[in-house]
Amino acid sequence: MTTIDAMWFRNTLHSRMQELLAEYQQQARTISDSAEPLVTSIVDLVQGGKRLRALLAWWGWQGAGGDADDTRIIDAGVALELFQAAALIHDDILDRSDTRRGQASVHKRFQNLHDDNQWVQDGTHFGVSAGILAGDLALGLSEEIFSTTADATAFAAPAREAFHAMRFEVMTGQYLDILAEADIPDDSGVALERARKVLQYKSAHYSAVWPFELGGVLAGADDTTLSAYRDFSLPVGMAFQLGDDLLGVFGDPELTGKPSGDDLVEGKRTELVAHALSSLGEREARMLNNFLMHPADSAHSVQEIQELLERSGARTTVEAEIERLSLETQGALDRLAVPDAVKTGLEDLVSGLIGRQN
Repeated sequence: MTTIDAMWFRNTLHSRMQELLAEYQQQARTISDSAEPLVTSIVDLVQGGKRLRALLAWWGWQGAGGDADDTRIIDAGVALELFQAAALIHDDILDRSDTRRGQASVHKRFQNLHDDNQWVQDGTHFGVSAGILAGDLALGLSEEIFSTTADATAFAAPAREAFHAMRFEVMTGQYLDILAEADIPDDSGVALERARKVLQYKSAHYSAVWPFELGGVLAGADDTTLSAYRDFSLPVGMAFQLGDDLLGVFGDPELTGKPSGDDLVEGKRTELVAHALSSLGEREARMLNNFLMHPADSAHSVQEIQELLERSGARTTVEAEIERLSLETQGALDRLAVPDAVKTGLEDLVSGLIGRQN
C-alpha cells in the first residue's frame, strides 16, 4: 500500500464503516427486531457517495505528518461520512425531496414501509418522523466515533472544537437556507449575499474546509499549516457547491439520481437564482419568483424556467465563478507545503470534483 492509493483508503473506509454499523444494527436488534430498520436505512445510504470529506481528512492528516494507514484517520473518515449521511437525511426532509442517489430518500423509504405494511395513522408523518430519528442517530453515531478517535490522539481538545464548529455551522446554514425560501428580499444584492452565506456555511465549509482541517488537527498541524489548508479548501468547497447548484437545475437525472430541475421545484434560492433575478426584467423576474414560490400552481414548466435561467446569463456567470475558484484552488495547492504524494492526491481529487456531472 502506498500513501497515494486513494482506492485503498475508500475500500478500507467502507469496510470499517460497515463493521461499525453492523455493531449498531446488533444493538438495535437487542432492543427489538423492529428497531433495526432505523440503522439499516443509514447502512444503505452510505453505500454510495464520493467520500469527499473522508478523503480530504485523509490527505489533511498525511499533509501534517500522519501515516496513511493509521486506523485513527480511517475512523475519523467514517465519522465524517456518517455526519454527511445525517445532513443528507435531514436535507431531504427539509427540501421535501423523495429521491437520493436514484433511490427513495430515507424519509420516503419509511413512508413506503408504512404504506406497504398497511399500518394505521398517517404514512407521510411516519416517514418524516422516522427520517428525523435516522438523521439524529447518524449524527449521534458520527459524534461518538469522532470523539473516540480524537481521544486516541494528543490533540483531542482542538479536534473536538473543530468538529463542534462544523456541526454548528451546518445547522445554522440549513436554517438560513430554509429562511431564504420564506423571506424574499426585494434587493437582488441582498439576495446574492444571502445565497453566498448559505453556500459557504451550509455546504462549502463542511464539504471541504472542516474535513481537510480536521485531518490536519488530528495529526497536530500548526496554525500556519491550517491557514494554508483553508486557503486551498475554501475555494474547493465553494466551487464544488456551485457546481452542485448547476446540477440541481440542469443536471441529467440519469447521472444525478434526482429529477431534472429538482432545485427549482424545491424553491431553492441559490446564487444561480440570485444572479438571474439581478439580470432579468420585471416580468421575467416575477415569473421566476412565482415559480419558485408555487411550482405546483405555475403555468410554466421546469424546462421553461431552465431556459429562462439560461437566457438571463446566470448559468454563464456561475460557470465563470467556478473557473475563477478553480484557479484560486490551484494557486493555493501549489503553495501548500505538503509532501508531493499528498499534492498529487489532492490534484486528482479536485479534478474529479470540479466540472463533474453527478
